[in-house]
Amino acid sequence: MMPHDHVAAFGMLDGELRVGGMPLSRLAERVGSTPFFAYDRGLLDARIDALRAALPATLELSYAMKANPMPAIVQHLARRVDRIDVASGLEMRTALDTSIPAGKVSFAGPGKAPAEIRQAVAAGVIVEVESTTEMKRVIQAGDDLGIVPRVAIRVNPDFAVKGSGMRMGGGPQQFGIDAETVPAVLAEYAGTGVEILGFHVFAGSQNLNAAIIAEAQRHTVDLISSFAEHLPTPIRYLNLGGGFGIPYTERDQPLDLSAVAEDLHRLVDGPIARRLPDATPVIELGRFIVGECGVYVTRVLDRKVSRGRTYLVVDGGMHHQLAASGNFGQAIRRNYPLVVGNRVAAAGGESVNVVGCLCTPLDLLGDDVALPDADVDDLIVIFQQGAYGLTASPTAFLGHPAPAEVLA
Repeated sequence: MMPHDHVAAFGMLDGELRVGGMPLSRLAERVGSTPFFAYDRGLLDARIDALRAALPATLELSYAMKANPMPAIVQHLARRVDRIDVASGLEMRTALDTSIPAGKVSFAGPGKAPAEIRQAVAAGVIVEVESTTEMKRVIQAGDDLGIVPRVAIRVNPDFAVKGSGMRMGGGPQQFGIDAETVPAVLAEYAGTGVEILGFHVFAGSQNLNAAIIAEAQRHTVDLISSFAEHLPTPIRYLNLGGGFGIPYTERDQPLDLSAVAEDLHRLVDGPIARRLPDATPVIELGRFIVGECGVYVTRVLDRKVSRGRTYLVVDGGMHHQLAASGNFGQAIRRNYPLVVGNRVAAAGGESVNVVGCLCTPLDLLGDDVALPDADVDDLIVIFQQGAYGLTASPTAFLGHPAPAEVLA
């Protein structure tokens, strides 16, 4: 997608980008300082509406909070989704402060501390067990508290998913219990003071290929169906994972949601209804919900020319934008879409490098980018910043202040 596509999504007024309906320069005054992250409430709602319209009505939508744990976003989404997935004790407390019932909160991750497990069991949260050690700790917490813990087995599948930004299933993994050992684990722990509700398979993230996602979901249903005979009660929780990607660079093609949804309708109405009639199917999405709803706004501090190359030095950088700088999983660095947000209607007049304020050559936000002639105090906007921005960046690096966040 090109920058003008993102400008069209957010809207423009008098030559300025709008976020949440407000012109960017006015929003910057509202926030009071730069740099900052801004998330558009209308775009967030539009994405949820699109998912609800496309996906099967009986499929529950879970928000993976690790994508963006800002409390205002979590509170807003709690009114629109069915479940929340958390990956730490702090995220769990944030989720429990919302209107989502504790029984609709799931806790995943391979390194849950014993104290976090006790918190989850006490709250009634579903613990997605990633090892037999975790299972023992869950059972012990239940015994100590006089509570029957509610768990799901996270499965490391016996298949891999191609095309994912990060592969989180197949082969050796820190995530989940290997599929071939699940029957033995069920035989040992089913009926031992723990309520096993079902299973969770998350095979990979940031996938833009609808056919690959659909194939992984079909394999997931087949795999989980094979475990049904090993449980004393019917499977009630069927977490199919997610992994829906968003486009970050010009070469990326957006995910065809309609194609993914079409296959999910076939799965829900076919194999799931026949083989697992008591199961509630769940799709767990984070980046796909919030990723395209956010921007990062940073102000030009200096404009300089070095041996024929123009540099715009901004007050933000890789300490807030590790991914956009190319230092978070990119084998080949490519620019994220960016614009001069207070002059988006102007044509690109020069090629510049947009660099941050950190004392390292890694602090590069835009390499050889065509922008309108920009100067000190102009506002540079980087798109696709609703997910894995602030909390996935080294904010303490070199001691610069943390940016603000606002839901507009």
